[in-house]
This record gives sequence, C-alpha cells and structure tokens, in this order.
Amino acid sequence: MDIKTIKAMFDACYQAKRVRELLPPLPEGVSPSYIHYLDTITMLEKKGIRVKVSDISEALSLPRPGVTRTVKEMENRGYLHKQCSESDGRITYLLLTETGKELLKKYDREYFRKIQPFFDVISDDEAEVMMQTIEKMYQIMSERSISINER
Repeated sequence: MDIKTIKAMFDACYQAKRVRELLPPLPEGVSPSYIHYLDTITMLEKKGIRVKVSDISEALSLPRPGVTRTVKEMENRGYLHKQCSESDGRITYLLLTETGKELLKKYDREYFRKIQPFFDVISDDEAEVMMQTIEKMYQIMSERSISINER
C-alpha cells in the first residue's frame, strides 16, 4: 500500500470521528461509554449471560481496570447496580436499573431506529469491510509504537 492511501485511510478515520460527534447530546455527566456498556449488558443478557465486569471487558476488548472504573461511576449515577451471586460471594453480576434502561432506550434504541432507514444505501457487506478494516488498522497501530525519530 502506498503512503497516499495510508494517509487517506487516516483521513477517513478522522471523518468517522466527526460522524460520531453528530450523535445526539447525552445528559450532563453521561459519557458515550455508558451507552455502550448498557447496550453490551443488554446484548449479553439476551444471550442468557449473567453479566460480570469481565464479560464487558471481553466483549468490548477493553482492559478490566478501566471497565471496573466506568462500572463504578455508572453505579454511583444510578444506571446499574451490582448483585452478588447466591452461590459464590466473590462473583458480582451487573444489572441495569430503570434509570439505565430509560437512558439506553432514549439515547440508543430510539435514535438508531430513527436513522436506520437512511443507512439502507450502505450494504451489510460494505459495513463489514469497513469494520474489519478499522479493526486491522487499530491492531497495526496498537501493536507498533513507532517514533518519528526512528530510522
């Protein structure tokens, strides 16, 4: 791949960031990761999984300490609560509160249902290629720390 194409790919990533900035504003103190976590918990529960911090960490490929910190913030803000396992007190499950369910419904499901028809111009195959390419770029960049001063 030539340098011009690599630069164009990074420009596309910048454009993708700008697209994300067009999402509707969240309530004060709510970060986009809260919506992502609430959505992930819901998705895992639909698969019959009683969700733990490690499940979110694995599903989103995020380090566990960061997930733990965000979960604690979300619990403090009333979006989810923890429940100890009846059989093993060392295991803690995460459950959405009514406030968390309402937040997810308003800022995720309702919004994405409204914009879904506009995305019919993008095929599932095109979307899959885009997601795979971004994931490959992320892997390349995260595995290599290249200094501009290296030769």
